[in-house]
Amino acid sequence: MSYQVLARKWRPKSFATLVGQEHVVKALTHALDQQRLHHAYLFTGTRGVGKTTIARIMAKALNCETGVTSTPCGVCSCCTEIDGGRFVDYIELDAASNRGVEDMTGLLEKATYAPTRGRYKVYVIDEVHQLSGHAFNAMLKTLEEPPEHVKFILATTDPQKIPVTVLSRCLQFNLKQMPQTHIVEHLTNILGQEGVSFEPDALRHIAKGAAGSMRDALSLLDQAIAHGAGKVEEAGVRDMLGTVGDDYLFALLDGLRAGDIGAMLATAEAMDARSLSFDSALQELATLFHRIALVQFAPQAIVDDGERARLAAYGKDFDAEFLQLCYQIAIHGRDDLGLAPDEYAGFTMTLLRLHAFRPEAPGSAPRASAPAAASRSVPRPAVAAAPSAPVQAAASAPAAATPASPPAAAAGDDSDWHAMVARLPLAGMAKQLAQHCELARLADDEIVLRLPPAHKHLQGKAQQDKLHAELQVHYGRHLRLVIELAEAAGETPAERTKNERRERQERAVEAIEQDPFVREVIDLFDASIDESTIKPV
Repeated sequence: MSYQVLARKWRPKSFATLVGQEHVVKALTHALDQQRLHHAYLFTGTRGVGKTTIARIMAKALNCETGVTSTPCGVCSCCTEIDGGRFVDYIELDAASNRGVEDMTGLLEKATYAPTRGRYKVYVIDEVHQLSGHAFNAMLKTLEEPPEHVKFILATTDPQKIPVTVLSRCLQFNLKQMPQTHIVEHLTNILGQEGVSFEPDALRHIAKGAAGSMRDALSLLDQAIAHGAGKVEEAGVRDMLGTVGDDYLFALLDGLRAGDIGAMLATAEAMDARSLSFDSALQELATLFHRIALVQFAPQAIVDDGERARLAAYGKDFDAEFLQLCYQIAIHGRDDLGLAPDEYAGFTMTLLRLHAFRPEAPGSAPRASAPAAASRSVPRPAVAAAPSAPVQAAASAPAAATPASPPAAAAGDDSDWHAMVARLPLAGMAKQLAQHCELARLADDEIVLRLPPAHKHLQGKAQQDKLHAELQVHYGRHLRLVIELAEAAGETPAERTKNERRERQERAVEAIEQDPFVREVIDLFDASIDESTIKPV
């Protein structure tokens, strides 16, 4: 007997064995049990998620010799013939090769005749979005009011291309992509029944490569069994798929965490020696940054306990804003691979960017694993208030430690919050927070800022911590930061900047309006000035 591929052998034959589409199964089961049957169904979703499989189960449920039921017997002649693809009243049509109005007219003419064997004639039109406009128009009337013995099941991967007039006549179900955990569980069950030995990590690689398609996962599993001579091993699957192993990815993360660019480049050389795909490596690295960010903000989103525990350590060590930057660097590095002298150069340059642009918050230890990194990690000195004051820093003192003698500040500097904000080395949300606050009061051990309620969304912990650290460095002593929500009594730095920008714009418009040449043109041609095009210089 010839070998039957796993995707066909293990195709679900009942709703009970269908994986990952519980919302669709629930609705169809209730409709069948209560005999509330629609005449046209539309299943949408990417390839390999069960659209045609559900259509066949529906055909069996409607024509099973035991009656219309959500649990067809699977052994009667109608069920076995539908499973074998030879049931005369079950017609599958590929719209890609039968897309013309003549094909549709011929199908509809045959639909008027009563079924030969079954209770219903079931027409399944796959990739229905490829029908021509005339073909869609030809089927509208029949699709709205078909004969009692006819059921239409439409399937498509691109519902956007289906006319609204067709969509409104169908009961629509959107099939989800298969979660990786569901794919791994299903493959584990199949391999257990097939008696094939496997490594769990190998199945995770297959599930990831399937990209949400169970059919693709089973096809890759077939390939993996052949590649491994009857076994499914992680190393063999990685070689087969050309994917980058977790060992390499976590080695890169460890090097990034330690600030060890030498270790990161050594990992890149090892990957190059094995001819691994650097494009895939950056894709997987970006995925890892995304998963670590999830662990930081929504750990419950990581279903796998082992993965969550492994990533939790990185979530504690990496700053949330730095992870966002890393993610952007990884995805842009992937785009730049085609422009690089070669993929290795493009990949290593991305690693260098990940290392070079890592922010170092006050109090962080110098990255001394590489000479270049150590020389860059000299703690930033506190900024002296007087412009002419010399800037000095002791390389041996930690950046957040209280200096032995705080820097002298010019008279009135502490109260000039606008000038101070301009000097503080802040960026992103932390800078926005400082600019929208005003200085309420300053004591020996406390600084109180006032933030208007309209900007309370800036009160995130990360930006408060950054602002707090920079203020302590600036004043040279430990301070408690308190931010009160209240309307500003004066002008915040952000408001001053906005007002200054408006005043510059008004002066620029006034200068244009008073220009003699402009006035002459306006008078001569009855013209007007478009103020939105005027930019101050």
